[in-house]
Amino acid sequence: MTTSAALRTRTVEELVQQATDLLGEAPDGVWAAPGRVNLIGEHTDYNDGFVMPFALPHRALVAGRRRDDEQWRIVSLDLEESHSLGVDDLVPGSPGWQSYLAGVVWALRDAGHVVGGADLVLSSDVPLGAGLSSSAALECATLAAMADLYGLSIEPLERARLARRAENAYVGAPTGLLDQAASTLCAEGQALFLDCRSGEVEQVPFAPSAGGLEMLVLDTRVTHSHVDGEYGERRRSCEQAAEQLGVAALRDVTDLDDALARLDDEVVRRRVRHVVTENARVLQAVEVLREGRLDALAPLLDASHTSMRDDYEITVPAVDLAVETARSAGALGARMTGGGFGGCIIALVPEGSSDAVGEQVAAAFAGAGHERPRWFTAQPSAGARRVG
Repeated sequence: MTTSAALRTRTVEELVQQATDLLGEAPDGVWAAPGRVNLIGEHTDYNDGFVMPFALPHRALVAGRRRDDEQWRIVSLDLEESHSLGVDDLVPGSPGWQSYLAGVVWALRDAGHVVGGADLVLSSDVPLGAGLSSSAALECATLAAMADLYGLSIEPLERARLARRAENAYVGAPTGLLDQAASTLCAEGQALFLDCRSGEVEQVPFAPSAGGLEMLVLDTRVTHSHVDGEYGERRRSCEQAAEQLGVAALRDVTDLDDALARLDDEVVRRRVRHVVTENARVLQAVEVLREGRLDALAPLLDASHTSMRDDYEITVPAVDLAVETARSAGALGARMTGGGFGGCIIALVPEGSSDAVGEQVAAAFAGAGHERPRWFTAQPSAGARRVG
């Protein structure tokens, strides 16, 4: 998704009624999947590393009805658009927003699952282009719908992998597993600690209010897209470095100083330094949350942002301004979240201060000629599931 837009929040009941009006009969069910905030662990997923996201209350909703043919009708209530697809239309690289849903059907069929046609009516209030995984929410809600409509027994992590394949091989975005795993596996009141190599997961309690804090999510409204050269370039640099170092992935680097000394290219060295130190920060963050020391999370957020800015070079001036202003306005720690080149920041702030911090960032943005940002506080929410 490449634009940041104000999206309407629809209830399940509203979606069912609108889908019924459109389809002429009630859908078989409604499925939801959330957007996500990555608490820490950026660009570590495709390096077989560690991540720790949590799910947002914002979600994509898909009302689905099984068909007796191999046709898929995909309707977006938000965009007021409809597309009809047949088997011959399920072609990787197909353009348009509908590719996120069609890609899921293609990935399921390509993996050998027997799925036929469906009417799919969708609505989402996950901000687009903000680094909150609006595309993964669509994919994971669609996958949950198709799995239930066709009685497929697919384990949650495998569902995430299928949704990632839809985004990688069908849409063409070279993302790792983080987004789809978060949208599928997250639990209410928890952050998800995921080992992207082994698939092992741990639900780690994350309740900022217990420490008198809250998590501010601020959308800079600087749009981004993963379907571009920058994200792919970072991934290629990491693969090149792993090959040169003789390891399967950068997750396997245990002596950073030795690794950096063996690399000739300064840009590649910076990329490696980010990934290795970011993995270490995730492991530190897990320990902090297990012990309930939420304030100790703040310096890890700060260090992560510095690394993304200086070593991985994926921030932009507006994002850096938002982070710096949030800190000066009272945030204990702040960083960019998501793939980079725009999108959102997160800030750990004293409870009740999110609006004051947001307004100070808005004032700084006005002074710099940027569009006014949007913000909200986020509570860890549930992953993909049937809701109606």
